[in-house]
Amino acid sequence: MRLTRLYVEAELAPGLTLQLDARAAHHAGTVLRVQVGAPLMLFNGRGGEYEAIVTQAHRGLVTVELGACHAAERESPLRTTLVQAVSRAERMDFTIQKAVELGVTAIVTVLSRRSVPRFAGDRAERKVEHWQAIAIGAAEQSGRTRVPTVTPPRPLLDWLEQPPLADGIILAAGAPVALADGLPAAKSATLVIGPEGGFEAGEQHALLAAGCRAMALGPRILRTETAALVALAILQSRCGDLAATTGPIESS
Repeated sequence: MRLTRLYVEAELAPGLTLQLDARAAHHAGTVLRVQVGAPLMLFNGRGGEYEAIVTQAHRGLVTVELGACHAAERESPLRTTLVQAVSRAERMDFTIQKAVELGVTAIVTVLSRRSVPRFAGDRAERKVEHWQAIAIGAAEQSGRTRVPTVTPPRPLLDWLEQPPLADGIILAAGAPVALADGLPAAKSATLVIGPEGGFEAGEQHALLAAGCRAMALGPRILRTETAALVALAILQSRCGDLAATTGPIESS
């Protein structure tokens, strides 16, 4: 039986009665129209997931009783941080959703000189909340028990004011090393993806000076959202768990 999975920001324990938070209650009660007695699977991003039964579903309020805890762990052994230059609305949403499905550990959003969208103040806060909600939904759908954090956008050069990136990667057409061949037995990767039009020369130099290695994906020029996902897929296949075989996930 395929169970609906829901992320909740609450402590979970077998036997606990819990009122779902507004986001989870809306998804369960309004979108899915769950009824009393419906089974769910809950997780809070701290590892593991819990069986649950709906005990109340009325006027936007959904209450559940928690059952057994399952020590499920579906996180990749490769820790990947996607540093994504902010792209236009639908493209950025798509990138975040699919990156989470591909097992990314964290998503850092940056603004480069060629980034078209610009955010500040309340608009930036709303945008980050929107991106985080997309990450939560992708984690629910893909069976993950942990939700990657999406950081607020900041200028690329400000983000680079940190210790050298020993695991940093930027994609560059014509680079002498292919991404698929450049990371034998890697345990982590920080993948930096530019905006539409790519990084300017000065930004590329700054990334290289910060320790990033330039690697190639292939002979074609890919859109920013395509490049991020292809690169993550290669990394997970090469050093992560994309090729691993497991039993079926009994929830969705």
